[in-house]
Amino acid sequence: MGRNGHLGGGTFPNVTGLVYVAARAPDVGEDYAALAARFPQPPANSGIVKFGDFEQLSMESFLRDFAGDVPRSRALGLYAVQGPISNSLFSSKTSVAAWRHKPTWYAVSKNDRTTTPDLERFLAARMGATTIELDSSHLSIVSHPEAIADLILNAAGVRPRVPSAPSPAPVPMHHAVTG
Repeated sequence: MGRNGHLGGGTFPNVTGLVYVAARAPDVGEDYAALAARFPQPPANSGIVKFGDFEQLSMESFLRDFAGDVPRSRALGLYAVQGPISNSLFSSKTSVAAWRHKPTWYAVSKNDRTTTPDLERFLAARMGATTIELDSSHLSIVSHPEAIADLILNAAGVRPRVPSAPSPAPVPMHHAVTG
């Protein structure tokens, strides 16, 4: 895994599948910023605070846009440990798109104000991912841990546990979008 817990573009021979949770998934050589510009600008962009070669979300934007469905006390704790991200994260081009070589699963966060849900849907469809959609902010991994765990178990070929409330069923995406 790379910085901030992201796999990055590298390939790992023991990895049999990839799970994306409201995540970027650029193609080889793709300008992610140009791709994202084809979709409505997410509200969180107005809350980005820049300093030198780094940036991060303001507290207001973090709580409202990034962690909108996370309990406030937990969201404040996550904000306190938020690390800055390099400006190059959004301007660098991917050298390897691991999703082109591995089966993929994708969790779209329908209430995401950090990455536009339509962009997430586009990325999931383009990679042919088995997809679920959650009524969640960007942090569905925090606010919907059971659904994300079930998606990961599904990707690993392990039968998901029986949830107390039904998780959204994976919806296979049969068509790939090229471009």
